[in-house]
Amino acid sequence: MQAKIAKLKEIKILFVEDEVDLITIISDTLSKLGANFVTAHNGEEGLEALAQNDDIQLVVTDINMPVMNGIEMIRQIRESGSDIPCIIMSAHTEPEYLKSADELNVTDYILKPFDFIKFINLIGDLKI
Repeated sequence: MQAKIAKLKEIKILFVEDEVDLITIISDTLSKLGANFVTAHNGEEGLEALAQNDDIQLVVTDINMPVMNGIEMIRQIRESGSDIPCIIMSAHTEPEYLKSADELNVTDYILKPFDFIKFINLIGDLKI
């Protein structure tokens, strides 16, 4: 687990989530682990954060958010030519979301409630 946490510290992550309580918990935990990350509250803010931080190596996003949802944000990321790894974290398992995630070459799909152990294991296994 220590090696996976070390890898978490080596990469810069963008978290896009509109639930204030969840993003606060995620931010607090990532800070305690020494992770390098930025947050956004919707897909539009996520795209802005990507444009302002060219060192982001991973995007983790919710699907249903105001202004712009996570699927549309990933679609725009892909249309820009980027193949940055993207992970969806959502409570939604509807077939249309899973199909869109597959079509957009999403790296993984984590179901809420957010599981930090699973997330750290996933990061440790990523080829970034």
